[in-house]
Amino acid sequence: MSSSVGFSATQPHQSSTSGTGGFWSDSSGTDSKFLSSGQGRVLGSGTIAFTYDDLKIATNGFSNVNLLGQGGFGYVHKGMLQSGKLVAVKSLKADSGQGEREFQAEVETISRVHHKHLVTLVGYCITDSQKLLVYEFVENKTMEFHLHGKGQPVMDWPTRLKIAVGAAKGLAYLHEDCHPKIIHRDIKAANILLDHTFEAQVADFGLAKFSSDANTHISTRVMGTFGYLAPEYASSGQLSDKSDVFSFGVLLLELITGRRPVDFTSRAQMEDSLVDWARPLLAKAVEDGNFDPLIDPRLEKDYDPTEMGTMIICAASCVRHSAKRRPKMSQIVRALEGNLALRDLNDGVNPGFSALYSSADLYEAPNSENTSRFRRTSYGGEESSEFSVTRNEFAGGR
Repeated sequence: MSSSVGFSATQPHQSSTSGTGGFWSDSSGTDSKFLSSGQGRVLGSGTIAFTYDDLKIATNGFSNVNLLGQGGFGYVHKGMLQSGKLVAVKSLKADSGQGEREFQAEVETISRVHHKHLVTLVGYCITDSQKLLVYEFVENKTMEFHLHGKGQPVMDWPTRLKIAVGAAKGLAYLHEDCHPKIIHRDIKAANILLDHTFEAQVADFGLAKFSSDANTHISTRVMGTFGYLAPEYASSGQLSDKSDVFSFGVLLLELITGRRPVDFTSRAQMEDSLVDWARPLLAKAVEDGNFDPLIDPRLEKDYDPTEMGTMIICAASCVRHSAKRRPKMSQIVRALEGNLALRDLNDGVNPGFSALYSSADLYEAPNSENTSRFRRTSYGGEESSEFSVTRNEFAGGR
């Protein structure tokens, strides 16, 4: 199971934060506190203002039987509205300062977005004492459950590709169609929900940040999940949409290899990062076209070689050390759908003729201070100052 991390990042230079200003800003830029459920306009049109009793009835008194999952700062229960519609009700734990900030971030984000591959908000209940969000229930659990769950059937190749394309489209929408752009900050397999046809929906916007320009967004606090953090973000708090691209690359590596992002069962954690394990194999695969060492053996070669090669090229380009050299998510969508020449993800070089990476992309110097710090913070070394409960809110799915 992946774990989340929150820790203060020490920065040599403090930069101003780009974004939309304070949460709950109205059109005049004035901040306000949480609004009561009677002021539903804060979440936009089309959402329902529920009473707490409505949601208590829907979830059978927030019964443990209906508990889908929980993160560090909230619970998610399955419920049924009077109309018969199934929903997932996310409630904020009481007396959680960080949880309230995450709740604000989620509401600020989810009220602005609507896309087939993002979770859909049905309504809310926001009063002085209760803060709840009501989402459409996505019935088929998560990518993490189906790919890594014990006793689950092997996920076939068409399903893996379908999930990758759907998640990429949702992320591309956040980065390129929302203004200001939205950086998710916690892309991982547990936050990719699946419907009954395995269409992917990106979930959990509790860590989302807004970025109003193309410049790197410097965050004073690094949040995210072990194994998915981009190196520049984990080591120095440099956050941009390319941080999400790196995380998506890890997600692609999971689909390709069937491996988890970090193997916490091993003592040799420095060698057991999926990205560290995959990088030399990716470079060799792109250079000589031999993808076999990377591919999940459970697939038993039952996949389309062209599609697999494309996904491998996409993954390799996403997990580059250099954030600037990672592609846009719209490029990844086009590539996965077969509408972009792979050389456009490969510095203009056709796969099979040259290595994908420069030496700087493959490895940093063994004694690099940034690399050491990244690994310590990403895998739970001494410099990590805070660890939160696993953020796996929608993982249950009943």
